[in-house]
Amino acid sequence: MTNQEITTAIGTEGLGEQSWWVQQWMELINSYRYKKRLERAWNYARQGNVLSIRFEGRRIHARVQGTEKEPYKIKLWLDVLDDEDWSYVIDALAQKAKWSAQLLAGVMPNDIEKAFASTGKRLFPFNLQEIKSECTCPDKANPCKHVSAIYFLMGEQFKEDPFILFRLRGRDKNKLLSDLAQKRIHGHKKNFEKVKRHTHTLHKITNEFIGNSIMSNPDHWWSYKYNLDDDLVVITTSPEETTGPSIAGELPLAKDPKFPESQKTFIKNLISHSQIQGEKAMLQAMSIKNPTTNMH
Repeated sequence: MTNQEITTAIGTEGLGEQSWWVQQWMELINSYRYKKRLERAWNYARQGNVLSIRFEGRRIHARVQGTEKEPYKIKLWLDVLDDEDWSYVIDALAQKAKWSAQLLAGVMPNDIEKAFASTGKRLFPFNLQEIKSECTCPDKANPCKHVSAIYFLMGEQFKEDPFILFRLRGRDKNKLLSDLAQKRIHGHKKNFEKVKRHTHTLHKITNEFIGNSIMSNPDHWWSYKYNLDDDLVVITTSPEETTGPSIAGELPLAKDPKFPESQKTFIKNLISHSQIQGEKAMLQAMSIKNPTTNMH
């Protein structure tokens, strides 16, 4: 993994209305019970006391100017997932196209923890105790105000790069997206081969059926050479709800207050006319000479 510089400046808007993953990180920080220490850390972050922050491998290294002449050195890291855990995570991520699309767009899916559930691990730390840190300052408290200043600046960086958490867990952005793309391509290929096999089998069965039955002669498909019993032929009008006008719904006809029932009358006559025409078409198609015979 290459080293990566991280911003040491808080934006002019502070950390107000932010993406949910930034808010979750800030809630984690604000759960720290020593509020005065957090206030001093916030001032350090805003006043430029943080001189540098950078990734070195899977850890964050920073320098913060305190009361001493030499800046204090800070290290910050999380427990990483092993390759087997990441394999499960990638499998889960690849199964939902939405997750892949959001990550490619630089957006953290709000249900991302579901992808980590199968490993029994988490992406976001559950509490501050899960964030491991060291500082060369004499303060024995952990996190001290120098480490806490880094927390605030990490929240600022999350706005632009939600993949920082993935890297802290052992998988940088390029590797994550590459593995995810490969998994989805492999999945598509498997599905294609499965469909291809089923299609081949279906074609084989169909060809055998057509070749060994009357289906091989198309003349048998649409012909019926036997006379129908007149008693079996019953012609009825279509139910009103299945007529064209009924299906089309209300028609945009002009309204006239003088004739409030005109629209209703028109629709009723239109439906009646369509039923009559439908009956005529059916009788003509069946070549029945006496329209009154067998009509119910």
